[in-house]
Amino acid sequence: MILDRMVANKYREAEELIRPRTGLSEAIRRKGLSVIGEIKRASPSKGIINGAVDPLAQLRLYEEGGADAVSILTDKVFFGGSTEDFRLLRGKTSLPLLRKDFILSEVQVYESLFLGADALLLIAAVLPKAELKSLLKLSHSLGLEAIVEIHTEEELKSVLDLEPTLLGINNRNLDDFSVDLCTTERLLNRLTSIAGADRPLVISESGVSSEADAAWLAALGVDAILVGEALMRSENPAASLRAFKKAGRTEAA
Repeated sequence: MILDRMVANKYREAEELIRPRTGLSEAIRRKGLSVIGEIKRASPSKGIINGAVDPLAQLRLYEEGGADAVSILTDKVFFGGSTEDFRLLRGKTSLPLLRKDFILSEVQVYESLFLGADALLLIAAVLPKAELKSLLKLSHSLGLEAIVEIHTEEELKSVLDLEPTLLGINNRNLDDFSVDLCTTERLLNRLTSIAGADRPLVISESGVSSEADAAWLAALGVDAILVGEALMRSENPAASLRAFKKAGRTEAA
C-alpha cells in the first residue's frame, strides 16, 4: 500500500534526525592538547568583546588555525549570540559544534538537535542533580554529546555517578566572575584520585589567554581547552589558535 510506504519512509527520516553526530569526544581524544575555539560577541563580565564579528569569517579562521571543534554561544541577552548564528555555521563546517548556553529544559535539548549541534553544555551549578541526570540521558538518547560543567569539588563528586564522558572544568566562578586557572589543577587532581585512568575527558574552560597557559594545562593532563575571549580579541585568530595548539602539544608530547 502507498500509505505503508509513506509511513516506512517517514520512520527512516525520523531515525536520521537522531543519527550520531560528529563526535566531540573523538575530536579531542587525539594526541596532545585539543583546542575548542569559541565564537562569542560579549560576556557578562567583559561586556562587548567583538560585537562586529562575522561568525562565518571567524569560523573559517578557526578552521585555518586547526581548531578541533567550535563552541557557539546562543544566548542573546548576555552573550550577544543567537540560534541563527548556530544554524548558519552548521551548514558551513564539518567540525564538531558545541551549543553553549544555559540549557535548563528538554525543549532546549530538542532545539539543539534540530539546530545541528553535536554537543551541548550542561552546567551543574544551575541544574539540580535530578534534572541534570534527565537532560544528560535525553541528550545521549538523541545522539548528542554533553559537556557536564563543574566549578567546585562538591559539584565534581555530585556528577561522577552520572558517568559523563566529557567533563568541563570552568575556571570562572559564576557567582562573582573571578577566574583562577588553578581550579582546573585542583579538580583534575581530585578527579584522578577518584576515577584514575577511567576518568572522563577533561576540558578546561575560561581564562586561557596565553601559550604558557596552554602548555601548563597540557602538562597537567588536560585533554582540551576552550578558548573564547583571547581568540575573539586576537588580530590574527588563526595564528593564535595554532600557537595554542603548538604550545599544548609540545608540552604534552
